Amino acid sequence: MVIGSSSFRIILGSASMARRRILAEMGYEFTVMTADIDEKSIRKEKPEDLVMALAEAKADAIMSKIQTANHVKDDSRDTLLITADTVVVYQGIIREKPSSIEEAYQFIKGYSGSHAAVVGSIFMVNLKTGVKRSGWEKAEVYFHDIPNEIIENLIEERITFNVAGGLMLEHPLISPFIDSVVGTTDCVMGLSKELTSKLIQEIVE
Repeated sequence: MVIGSSSFRIILGSASMARRRILAEMGYEFTVMTADIDEKSIRKEKPEDLVMALAEAKADAIMSKIQTANHVKDDSRDTLLITADTVVVYQGIIREKPSSIEEAYQFIKGYSGSHAAVVGSIFMVNLKTGVKRSGWEKAEVYFHDIPNEIIENLIEERITFNVAGGLMLEHPLISPFIDSVVGTTDCVMGLSKELTSKLIQEIVE
């Protein structure tokens, strides 16, 4: 169920085009702000703990920016700030965004004929009431063999450097090589629709 967005405002704290598209598909209008944080300075052993900590850190950074700029004007409606984070877990190793061409190639080559887990978090705060809610979801992605030429073409486009584990289900080059997804594709793409709806219902007055 989508709560009428006229009853509240949404700020999406993410530069991700996939997250913007998912939120728009859910029928919500929103503005976008981004957080400037050093993600590498936040380390956790468990992927679930890491994505939760990163999403909260992004929210804290944006809230500081909002307070400084007085971005949220007086409004009778609630204002929801939504941040998120995603990592890929491959053979027990947490993968974030590739930091080099070599790492991007290694990441994608590893998925060929194999599988990886995706762990995604959502952190939400009602800026009017101060109420906070958060959660995480997990999905598994299974791949057919991915030809080297496809991997090289993906890396040339450099889009893979902007996503966790260099993994993009929706990219037309890689989508034919997806065998199956256990879980939801929107979780893999960075924003679980089900979890987002659940948190909005919990946080809106």
